[in-house]
Amino acid sequence: MRREGDTLTLGVTEYGQNELGELFFVEFPAVGTRVEAGRAFGAVESVKSVSELVSPVAGEIVAVNEAVAQNPALVNESPYEQGWLVRVKIDSAAPPSDVMDAAQYAAFRP
Repeated sequence: MRREGDTLTLGVTEYGQNELGELFFVEFPAVGTRVEAGRAFGAVESVKSVSELVSPVAGEIVAVNEAVAQNPALVNESPYEQGWLVRVKIDSAAPPSDVMDAAQYAAFRP
C-alpha cells in the first residue's frame, strides 16, 4: 500500500508474489466500482492457485493498472513499482491502523 492524499495504491507484496508463483491473469474491477474493507474486489491466477484480492479499506476504484492487465508478470517482476494493481479513493480520512505499507510489511515478515 502506498498513500497519496486520500488515495491508496494497492498491490501484492514481494512475499505474496513469491508464494503465488508466476501470475498469468489478474481480474480487475471496473473504475468507479465501490469496494468494502475486508471484501474481495478481484482475483489473481498463478501457476499455483487462484487468490482473491481483498480491499483493506472502503472506497472507490479510481484506477486499475492496465499494464498488469496486459502483462500480469509485472507483479512478479516489480510488485511495488510497475506491478501495482488498483488505486482506491478511500472513504475516511485515515486507513485502518492495521494496514501496512511495503516497509512495514518487510519488517513484519520474519
